Amino acid sequence: MLFVCYPKCSTCGKARAWLDAHNIEYTERDIKAENPTREELKAWHEASGLPLRRFFNTSGQLYRGMGLSSKLADMGEDEQLDLLATDGMLVKRPILVAEGKVLVGFREKDWEAALL
Repeated sequence: MLFVCYPKCSTCGKARAWLDAHNIEYTERDIKAENPTREELKAWHEASGLPLRRFFNTSGQLYRGMGLSSKLADMGEDEQLDLLATDGMLVKRPILVAEGKVLVGFREKDWEAALL
């Protein structure tokens, strides 16, 4: 299982604590140090069943600074994937990649349903 996070993110810390409390083994990857590739993002998007918009860190400074809230609607999927792959700080976190499923963001109920 791959746990993609930003170490300074409090939500990522809660997710990590939840995984540890449930003795779930994972490999941790710092999203800022090792940005997801376009190919990874595309595969995760397809496996998640979520709209691609949910992969954007809408509360992040970079997202707001680039004015993406008004630009995403006019961008195609390929353009959005290319943009997400440029900087890990644009990507919502944490992302948990497990066999056949991808969880984006930490909602305890969703993680319990998917993993326990």
